[in-house]
Amino acid sequence: MQDRQEQISQLVVTSQQMRDIEGRIFAGGMPVAALMEKVAGLITRRIQDIYPISLFGQVGEEITSSSPSFPSLKKERFRVGILVGPGHNGGDALVVARELHFRGYEVLIYCPFSKLKELTSQHLQYAKSLGLPCYDAIEPLQDCDLLVDGLFGFGLERTLTDPVATAINQLNEWKKPIVSIDLPSGLHTDTGEVLGTAVRATHTFCLGLWKLGLLQDRALDYVGKAELIDFDIPLADTQAVLRNSFSIKRITKTTALSTLPLSRPPVTHKYKEGHLLLICGSRRYSGGAILTGLGTRATGVGMLSIAVPESLKPIMVAQLPEALIIGCPETESGAIAQLQLPEKTDLSSFNAIACGPGLTRDASPILQEVLDSTSPLVLDADGLNILAEMGTILTLQKRQAPTVLTPHTGEFKRLFPDTPDANQDRVKATREAAAQSGAVVLLKGARTAIANSQGTVWINPESTPALARGGSGDVLTGLIGGLLAQACSKKIPVDVIVATAAWWHSQAAILAAQERTELGVDAYTLTQYLIPVLASASKRLLN
Repeated sequence: MQDRQEQISQLVVTSQQMRDIEGRIFAGGMPVAALMEKVAGLITRRIQDIYPISLFGQVGEEITSSSPSFPSLKKERFRVGILVGPGHNGGDALVVARELHFRGYEVLIYCPFSKLKELTSQHLQYAKSLGLPCYDAIEPLQDCDLLVDGLFGFGLERTLTDPVATAINQLNEWKKPIVSIDLPSGLHTDTGEVLGTAVRATHTFCLGLWKLGLLQDRALDYVGKAELIDFDIPLADTQAVLRNSFSIKRITKTTALSTLPLSRPPVTHKYKEGHLLLICGSRRYSGGAILTGLGTRATGVGMLSIAVPESLKPIMVAQLPEALIIGCPETESGAIAQLQLPEKTDLSSFNAIACGPGLTRDASPILQEVLDSTSPLVLDADGLNILAEMGTILTLQKRQAPTVLTPHTGEFKRLFPDTPDANQDRVKATREAAAQSGAVVLLKGARTAIANSQGTVWINPESTPALARGGSGDVLTGLIGGLLAQACSKKIPVDVIVATAAWWHSQAAILAAQERTELGVDAYTLTQYLIPVLASASKRLLN
């Protein structure tokens, strides 16, 4: 059971894939009406869990709640407004309306559509027979304590028009708690685009399988807290539909902790546990080298060498005494002028190389030397900017060893000017960039996307705005580099290592933000939470 739940929680589908999967379920004999009852029952229970009637006390009692959604007020009953669309999403909402009514909630229905699917129409007639008031205007629902959005489900592609568009704008202004069924009405299922306007949900109950649009950055202002309502889709149906498609997966805790911490045999030594070379820092940006090194430290890599301008060597030794600090000749501006590795050492001596944080573009000759090496390579920051000037695709196509690129959207545009706009469809853009370059591409964002050249995409489903601080990306580069240097002997795919690092990075920031608030998570503080969050997550998984 756990194995099935983990597989389901990873899967991300497009609207067409979900349509095909449901088609197989119905073709197998599952009645649409039965599935609607099952789904609506699960939704009803979650609504009762989150918004129980007991929160509002007894008839006529004055209620005080610490939640900002529930000010002090006198109410007779918990009033729920149900927004009903013309399709089966509206049918789901109507079954929820009926069940909440039976459980003691006061229910009002908004349905502005004259033509409904047959099953939805039947549920509406039954709701009316129970005495539930139904309106074709939104205003009567203004005094509701909770709204349930069942206007449109997956597959919406057209821009919303009046009267629905105006109604959605009105209810958004009310700032009431809103539960959206499957996804907030008005969002494109695949891209997360707002189709004119969209419901700003407090909670989104995604049905069956995760929809791609919910994991796109531009949808996040509308999704609220998202959770999956698993209604037992057979894995055989998902596998039949998805087996010939590019894979899109959510990074889950179970996925990440199946890799972390990287296992070690009882008899080993430092050079068997990976040797990473960091090439970073300048007199102008010394902090980048320090933060990258601290990120690497947390991975437990066996040996860490850090090449920096000679003038940075004393500060690096003070911050990372366990590392081998390699002082290099520097330019007048304080950048690395040339690599000066220890005797009998060359770039092939390292299990992986990470290059870029704090480097400055004055160090561009260094990058060409690194690109010519046979070691796995992680490029970030100025490493990416120099690569873009060299010509990303043609340069990387010559590399035989794995390459990892970690751009934000601005760097991505410079690296891949001919790919789709990363702000419009992050998954498609990242996948095409990886296919063109042969690299593993990590596109930073609120929902970081990672693609390999075979078309697999990983999406990190959790993060925090606390990471919007200078230096946070340097820490991630260190994590990726440290894990990559160790993974080369363990036959773990590069994209899995990168996805694991992204999850670890964001979870540390989430924990730090919980303890220190989002304002208290500078990049140095972030490094102090890398080991605690890993230990905590491992303990919770075991329990």
